Amino acid sequence: MNNKEKPEFKNNKSLTQIARVLRKNMTKEEKHLWYDFLSKYPIRIYRQRTIGKYIADFYCAKAKLVIELDGSQHGKAEIEMKDIERTNYLSNFGLTVVRIPNYAINNHFNEVCRYIDSLIVANLKK
Repeated sequence: MNNKEKPEFKNNKSLTQIARVLRKNMTKEEKHLWYDFLSKYPIRIYRQRTIGKYIADFYCAKAKLVIELDGSQHGKAEIEMKDIERTNYLSNFGLTVVRIPNYAINNHFNEVCRYIDSLIVANLKK
């Protein structure tokens, strides 16, 4: 895939509707990250954004960054395989995918925010 090709954001109307529902029903950790950091970030970040056949928890188009928050179920082998498939799919669009466990949001919030900021800054320099 060349750099000029972009993910299809609006073609799957069923996912667009699901994304709207997910935005209205964010997890506690998603709300914390969104309202206490990402919504105020100086570069636009989207919540529950449709990218191809997936919905990303958070997406920064300018930095080509997808941020996925993972609950405890992501430690199971079956879910981990799906996460790998999802990450590979999104990476094929030239996106950086970062997975952050809910535990980190709840216990190391400031460090998570600094980490996300450093990823955005680094990706903008690419």
